[in-house]
Amino acid sequence: MSRSRYTQRHCCQYQWSTLELLPETRAFQGSIFQKHHGFSTSASDGASAGADEEKGTIPVTFVSKDGEEIPIQVPIGMSMLEAAHENDIELEGACEGLLACSTCHVIVMDMEYYNKLEDPADEENDMLDLAFGLTETSRLGCQIVASPELDGIRLAIPAATRNFSVDGYVPKPH
Repeated sequence: MSRSRYTQRHCCQYQWSTLELLPETRAFQGSIFQKHHGFSTSASDGASAGADEEKGTIPVTFVSKDGEEIPIQVPIGMSMLEAAHENDIELEGACEGLLACSTCHVIVMDMEYYNKLEDPADEENDMLDLAFGLTETSRLGCQIVASPELDGIRLAIPAATRNFSVDGYVPKPH
């Protein structure tokens, strides 16, 4: 558990001092950044990854809402959401991969490939609960990252998405 430093201001008000972050806090923030953004700011990580990730590609097939198969090449380390956007494939991704929506919901068409994926994090499962047409092999495209094991994966794009800000949802005032 990290400790915070506070400075006292007048009338018993406290303000968090940003002058110093404890090492364990910095390590925690760094691990969160790496998890959600897929890269590191430390020199040692970048140096070791440079030789291994000279960016090979894997074939991926997206199956559109109307059944059209769209084969593409995806660089190792790229998310399926990014790959879809770079190839003009209709996969929304309203939150831009921040695990705050379910609009990049895809269906892994083969259980063999689904089993090769890391288990979804709780945050992903929470968003998948909101997805339209959820299946046993549903995942968020922003969380599937191209790796050699996924060579040949086929991903179906569901017939609809639930994007409350676009689909006419109007929040009620409190």
